[in-house]
Amino acid sequence: MPSSQIHTDYIGLTALILLVLSWITFGVIFLLRKKPAQGKEAKRDSAARWGMVLQGCGFGLVWSIRRSYWWPISGWLAAEILLAGLAVVLAYASNWFCHWAVQTLGKQWTYDARVIEGHELITEGPYAVVRNPIYLGMFGLMVATGLVLATWWSLLLAIILFSVGNQIRIHAEEKLLRNAFGQKFDEYASNVPAFLPRIK
Repeated sequence: MPSSQIHTDYIGLTALILLVLSWITFGVIFLLRKKPAQGKEAKRDSAARWGMVLQGCGFGLVWSIRRSYWWPISGWLAAEILLAGLAVVLAYASNWFCHWAVQTLGKQWTYDARVIEGHELITEGPYAVVRNPIYLGMFGLMVATGLVLATWWSLLLAIILFSVGNQIRIHAEEKLLRNAFGQKFDEYASNVPAFLPRIK
């Protein structure tokens, strides 16, 4: 095996191990969260589950349709190290953003799109950056996984599926929030982007 291939394999293997650890961290974030509030449910939108399915399909694609070699850039060690580093940093930054969002939401976080009695509109912390920081963190983790494992076309398809699912979930959830908070939510939505942070 050529020396450059050995280096590339070590780079890829290291990135893969760190990526798997980031996924374990992602799971722990949600396992150790504060338990959801058990108050009386005011409204729920089950349409958001279709969005969740599409997001899950995006995750599945980057894990299941893999390229047969570690990195798409061959023969340039510095580029391979840079790409591996970018993927790992993106994965852990995305986890940190998800953790910050889950901690900020506290007991209000749930898998389902729902509003319970006493629900508060959270606008601080990561929610002052984007209205859906957990989805942004999930997206970053998916892209990081794709950079390490996926073919370019499966990553592109994963991004499309995730984005469509994301829009479905955001639409369903924000419809509930708009009904619950009215003008207060409209003012918040006019100042804070839904998914991608504004570049100032």
